[in-house]
Amino acid sequence: MGAAVAVVMGERLARYSFGDGHPFGPDRYAAFLREFEARALDERVQLTEPRTATYEELLSFHTPAYIDFVRERSTSGHGFLDAGDTPAFRGVYEAAAYVVGATLNAVDAIMDGRCRRAFVPIAGLHHAGRDHAAGFCVLSDCGVAIELLRKRPGMKRIAYVDIDAHHGDGVYYAFEDDADVIIADIHEDGRYLYPGTGTVQETGRGAAAGTKLNLPLPPGASDAEFDEVWPQVVEHVGRFEPQFVLLQCGADSLEGDPITHLRFSAASHGRAARELRALAERLGHGRLLAMGGGGYNRGNLAQAWCAVVENLL
Repeated sequence: MGAAVAVVMGERLARYSFGDGHPFGPDRYAAFLREFEARALDERVQLTEPRTATYEELLSFHTPAYIDFVRERSTSGHGFLDAGDTPAFRGVYEAAAYVVGATLNAVDAIMDGRCRRAFVPIAGLHHAGRDHAAGFCVLSDCGVAIELLRKRPGMKRIAYVDIDAHHGDGVYYAFEDDADVIIADIHEDGRYLYPGTGTVQETGRGAAAGTKLNLPLPPGASDAEFDEVWPQVVEHVGRFEPQFVLLQCGADSLEGDPITHLRFSAASHGRAARELRALAERLGHGRLLAMGGGGYNRGNLAQAWCAVVENLL
């Protein structure tokens, strides 16, 4: 076994972007890479290459009609993939499938015992649904990873934890009635921020009632508010004893993000990674995969994601 932590890196990940000047621009990857190398983290982890997810892998979560729609818009490069947040560009299908493949390579590295934990910077596209794009998210690496993990022998329950400022609606609604997908999501209250969902009353439907935890915070909430609710996340996830833990650690919940109103510091992201790592170890398997998610202040995302990697180590 190599280093305890794998980080999936590749310049092509930067192609998943909506152009210079867009909040989700191509420079997000470079901003992380600079800080990652400045802290010499590249010397302490196992660097893993991304790959492109196959059509069949994407079908485990997405509908064929939707995947075909993305491929068609990807060829023309015109129009939007949703109501107006997520523009198409030439090659968008390939760029999005590469993000999904990066996450799947991280899953494989953990499951094959090549590492215990992993991080993927450009990943965690949590707004995409089974049949639609939303909020800068075209294909759901989170959803595909959950579906493919569950096809593995002995993998029954998967936990998904999300600390991005935006509610992870694409993941939540895809698995709302699924009792084997445990969700805990801390986000800015939907009355003040896109996508407007994730109330405390949303705890899962039918047989899955009680398996989901949504913790909306008021605009301006800081590390103090995070520290107050975070223990509920660890308790909730631990109670269900998942066999794999996913963390979407979007950095748009840090103070100074241009499109959100939370005021966490990178310490909250470090704490989330550290305590989920400890939980995964207590559960006896150690399997934890962190995905970069959102974050539109370049300095913030570099700080938050490096804090995550340091606390995975």
